[in-house]
Order: sequence, then structure tokens, then C-alpha cells
Amino acid sequence: MANKKGRRRDFGSVRQLPSGRWQVRYRDSETGQLRPAEKTYPTKSDAQAALTHIESDITRGHWSDPDAGAVNFEEYATAWLRDRKLADRTRERNESVIRLHILPTFGAGSVADVTTARVRGWRGKLLAAGIGDPTVVKAYQLLRALMNTAVDDELIRRNPCRIKGADRYDVPERPVLTVPEVFAIADAIGPRFRLLVLLAAFTTLRFGELAALRRRDIDLEALTVTVRRAQAEMQTGRLFDKAPKSKSAAGVRAVSFPAELLDEVTRHLEQFAAPGRDGHVFVGPQGGQLRRSNFRDDWVKARKAAGVTAELHFHDLRHTGNTLASTAGASTRELMTRMGHSSSRAALIYQHMTSDRDRAIADRLGAMIRGGGGAVSDPSEKDPAGP
Repeated sequence: MANKKGRRRDFGSVRQLPSGRWQVRYRDSETGQLRPAEKTYPTKSDAQAALTHIESDITRGHWSDPDAGAVNFEEYATAWLRDRKLADRTRERNESVIRLHILPTFGAGSVADVTTARVRGWRGKLLAAGIGDPTVVKAYQLLRALMNTAVDDELIRRNPCRIKGADRYDVPERPVLTVPEVFAIADAIGPRFRLLVLLAAFTTLRFGELAALRRRDIDLEALTVTVRRAQAEMQTGRLFDKAPKSKSAAGVRAVSFPAELLDEVTRHLEQFAAPGRDGHVFVGPQGGQLRRSNFRDDWVKARKAAGVTAELHFHDLRHTGNTLASTAGASTRELMTRMGHSSSRAALIYQHMTSDRDRAIADRLGAMIRGGGGAVSDPSEKDPAGP
């Protein structure tokens, strides 16, 4: 029955405020008390229609508490990251991206304050400030994952990160070297890191995988390098070994190297590797663990001396090796296995690929070395820092 203040019903009511606008109140499902809706309405009929929609949403299970998303964003983001199971290096990288690129915009507000319009503006400002595409994409992906959890926690009804194409970027085509160019860099870099360059190109191992190699990982009879671990470096400078980058069984793998590199491998083990079966194959000039920082200057100088493009990164040797192996006749499946691809498909392929087939790929790479003018020679000069 209606009264002067407005129509009442079991679910809720509408009433006119001193301002002249109309307020909707409905019963909280937990306390049974009337609670006001998020906004007021200009007319009584508008308020009654809103009350009907709220009642319908609650009945169908589509309603969400408008106050649920009022939790502080920074506190929620901190707890969200803390509760995720991540490798140390990944956690450090994610913490850095959230601290530097997400919290300055959203940290002081609530989870519910993050709207699609604000996300679009935030992303645009990062790009306009000159933040690199990979970092902006990573920040967007982290924010989207965080807000997905907020949806699961019923803090918000819908994820506001709905910008098409914001989760990816166009990767520029990387340089591919010829076999003579690979050897030109190997010749220019000097004896200590010569094999590092050659194995990166002709086995496609990553820098971290090469830096983590031990003597026992090299089989001189089978002509293979076995990847069991990868080196990672924290921002503090701490080095540690972790599982290979791949999240599947394909990451741990034995990769054949061309027989034409056997003398290079043997010579390096005799002159530069740390002693003992667990000694690192590649060490720094002072005998410590190899770091990107104590290799970078040598790489830049060798790249310049070899006359290759200044855009070439060490990781591009992996891309070069993959391209050369493809030219040598490797199938897509064999390439994915050789590179330790992390997809489940690559892992399945790895289980079925034979070592004989991988040996054939390495043999054809060796033929390319011979035909391409790659000189597998004994360097006449000794590394002054070497033994």
C-alpha cells in the first residue's frame, strides 16, 4: 500500500528526497536492512523502474554488490601478486611493472574506480611518454589479469580491460646472419667467448641456457649439448639456476652440434671452462660466473669489428640458428623441438623426435659451415685472462 513517502513493497521502496530527486532503497540479502541504490532519479517512475531492474537482477543472480569494489587498489594488487605462484625473476619483473606503471595511476583509488575509459587513457599516456611497446603490453596484461581475479572475487561485474589489440605488439623482423657473418663475430670476439657465439648460432640455445652449462652437459662422443637448467639474474645481481624457460618437458633437451665444431668445443673445455664435471663451461674473464654485463662490451666490440648491423642482439644468433636449421631441411616440428619450444604441442613433438634426425640437422649445418667459408681454426692468440 502506498503512503505519502512513496510506494512500499517487500523487496524495497522509493521515496522523494528534500532535493526533489527520487531515491531507491532495497533489502540487503545478508542483513535484511534497506540500503540505498548507487544513484538517485529525477522522477518517481524512473526510480520504480530502477527498483524493478535491481529486483530482477537479484532474482536471476546477476546482481553484484556496488560496494564490493570499494577495496583499495594498491592493497588488492599487492595481495594478488603475493598469492600468485611465480618464479623469482618473474615475480621481480611483475612487481617492477606494477610499481612503476600501474600503481601511479590506479593505486590510490578503489578496484571499482578502474573503468574502461581510464584504462584506455592510462595506456595512451604510457605510450605517449615513450614507454616501450613490450613494457606497455606487459603492464596491460598484468592489469587485465588482476581485474579478472577481481571479477572472480565478485568485486566487479565485468573486466574493464577490453581494448582490442592492447595485449600484443608487432615484433620487428630481427636480423639473420649468414654463416660467414657468424664466424666473423666469433673471430672478432676472441677465444674465451668464441664458442659461446658458435653454439648460440648452431644449437639455438639461449644466453641463460649457455651460461648455465656444466662440463657434464657436453657429450663429445654424441656431439650433443644437454640443456638441464638456465641461469637467471635478479636486479640485485644475484645469480641462480632455474628450469629452462619452457614450462613443458621440451625445455630440457639434448641438442646436437655440428661435428665441424668438435675441435672448437674440445679446445674451449681445455682452456677456458671451470674444472670438474660440474664446472661451468663459460665463465667470466676473472673466472666467475658469466654475466650479461661482463659479456656485453665484448659482444658490442665484436659486432662492430665484424661489420654486421648494430641492431643485432646476441639473442638474434638463436633466430639465425633457427633459420639456418630450417634451410638445412628441418621441419617445423624439429625446429620447435630443437629450440625447446614451451607449448604443449612442442612437448609432444619432443617425445617423438629421434636423436638420429637431430644429428642429421647438425650434420647439414656442418656442411653449411664448410661451404660458407666458416673457418674452424685454432686461434693463435691466447686470452690474456685465461689460464
